[in-house]
Amino acid sequence: MKRALPILSLCVASLQPLSAAAYQVAPVDNGGRISGKVSFKGADPAPKQFTVAKDADTCGSGTRSIDFVRVNNGALTDAVVYLYKIKAGKDFPADIGNTELNQKKCTFKPFLSVMKNGDQLTVKNSDPVLHNIHTYEIIGRAKKTVFNISQPGNLKILRKQVTLKRGTAMKVECDAHDFMHSFTFVAKNPYFAVVGEDGSFSIDNVPPGSYKIRAWHGTLGEKKGTVTVEADSTARVDFVFKAK
Repeated sequence: MKRALPILSLCVASLQPLSAAAYQVAPVDNGGRISGKVSFKGADPAPKQFTVAKDADTCGSGTRSIDFVRVNNGALTDAVVYLYKIKAGKDFPADIGNTELNQKKCTFKPFLSVMKNGDQLTVKNSDPVLHNIHTYEIIGRAKKTVFNISQPGNLKILRKQVTLKRGTAMKVECDAHDFMHSFTFVAKNPYFAVVGEDGSFSIDNVPPGSYKIRAWHGTLGEKKGTVTVEADSTARVDFVFKAK
């Protein structure tokens, strides 16, 4: 029994860093801002074409064109910029708990959504046909199933909790219709921004300090950088992606 005590102490000690690493909401004094632009260099990849082979009354017929890399006058859209492993600061936006992924005319809407890690994702089926929602945690070039569930036309709403341990986003597909695709960014802290159609972004109320910052795109992966934020000031960070 005496030998068990040190082992127990080690077990308890090993658990402490996990809880200590969780993001903490705290007052931010003299916060700064990070702004910039995400751009794309090189030839804009052509949209991928998929054959619509079933449920024509709902999904349509012919081919479905999906632009996985949308470039607007040199700006890359459908990207998210975020601070990596910031420990404390402002609270999450109030509406982040309302994330809904809608299946309408055999299309996931929106193509890019954002939710909070550990929250529930609402999945709606607006179609009279069966869909099968298959979500994958994106871990570098690998993918790991988060949940895989069928949703018939009479099951209009389902909710699934999403907790990612390693990745920061999910790829969403429909196993019943291979032309349905979307992405969900899963935020582990509130310091993120979805870029605008011009590629611009802004992250505000950042505690003064130095941080790792990343730009994520569902198809092109991530770009990494660093940034130093001074009190009541704006720091500039730009990211450039290229075709793979």
